[in-house]
Amino acid sequence: MVERALLVRFYFDPSEAVEAESLLDELGELVKTLGIEVVESVLPRCREMHKKFLCGTGKAAEIAELARAHECDVIVIDNGLAPSQQREWERLADLCVIDREEVILDIFAKRAQTREARLQVELARMQYALPRLTRMWGHLDREGGGAGGQSGGSAARGMGEKQIEVDRRLANLSIERCKRELESVCKQRKTQRKERERVGTPLAAIVGYTNAGKSSLLNILSGADVMAKDMLFATLDTTTRRIALPDGQALLITDTVGFVRELPHRLIEAFKATLEEAVLADFLIHVVDATAPEVERFHDTTLEVLKELGAEDKEIVTVLNKIDLVTDPATLTALEWTFPDALRVSSLTGEGLEFLLHACAEVMAHRVGRNDYRIPQQRADLVSLLHREAKVLSTDYDGDDILIRAIVPPTISGRLEAFANPAT
Repeated sequence: MVERALLVRFYFDPSEAVEAESLLDELGELVKTLGIEVVESVLPRCREMHKKFLCGTGKAAEIAELARAHECDVIVIDNGLAPSQQREWERLADLCVIDREEVILDIFAKRAQTREARLQVELARMQYALPRLTRMWGHLDREGGGAGGQSGGSAARGMGEKQIEVDRRLANLSIERCKRELESVCKQRKTQRKERERVGTPLAAIVGYTNAGKSSLLNILSGADVMAKDMLFATLDTTTRRIALPDGQALLITDTVGFVRELPHRLIEAFKATLEEAVLADFLIHVVDATAPEVERFHDTTLEVLKELGAEDKEIVTVLNKIDLVTDPATLTALEWTFPDALRVSSLTGEGLEFLLHACAEVMAHRVGRNDYRIPQQRADLVSLLHREAKVLSTDYDGDDILIRAIVPPTISGRLEAFANPAT
């Protein structure tokens, strides 16, 4: 069981020292999320990148000795490791050696709840493991049962086929199976999306750096009970809730998985089915943690991931969350200077939520119109439609007619056009 970890990040340019230290701190939070104790963190600077260990052989030997001295179970290297480098490190240290990507994959595997999220994580993990088969695929049954139910280890092999080839073939089959199942899930999601588009309810996607408070914001806006904890990647599965805006328009709000610096590309690819909610949303609510020391860097990271997803042109409402925890006037001034158009909000106290809702209504103002209608009393179906799909502002009566003023979304305005009452 892995309980004690030594963390390492190499940097090669003196100008990268501050960011490298920040990334190493973030790695520590990621590792702690897995329940592993961080014994020590080291931040060596190397003059050049070496092919075998990233660093020189002497520095690698020092790090391996330090890990053994601390009785560590694992060395976690924040820089991405090629499969050959990972194997060289493990030979040298005689310990498990992993990189940031494997840490994030393990966190995702623990947190995935829905079938879609589990499939996405499984796909990403297998794609990561494929070039590392000599180390990663020891769990494949080498004695029997590894050939789709056939008995006997030899039954799984073709003539002259090596075990590594069997493992690679099984891994590729599992990857293809995962992709097929994900395609099926994506079709279901598309069907749900078509139904939502038919109804015409606009969608806002909540995006932001991990642990910025996205789930907490969704909870307080909608009364949902999405898990919201002070930890990285607390939730992976998207949750969509319906709320009412001040102008009476309905809005669907979707929470999305948090972003992080150096988020592995294969994870972005695997989670595109989930993250495409951000691409297809009418607009985005970008939640920024106002208490984060590197708030500007986190903000920029989210924009970079959105650009990779093809969602950089979406209209964005920026929210400075956790503003109730910022008590230093100088910090508040700096935040206002850096994010002049951002709304100051607290998902804990509710501060600023009314301004956020009004901002959402302004973004979607073009979708609604205030209209007057004269509807015969025998057309109670239209009156019910207005109460169900629009916001009724006033109701009056004139003889056998019902006079209604309402804010009407375009999805139903055509059905009421014949009863428009321009004289009022």
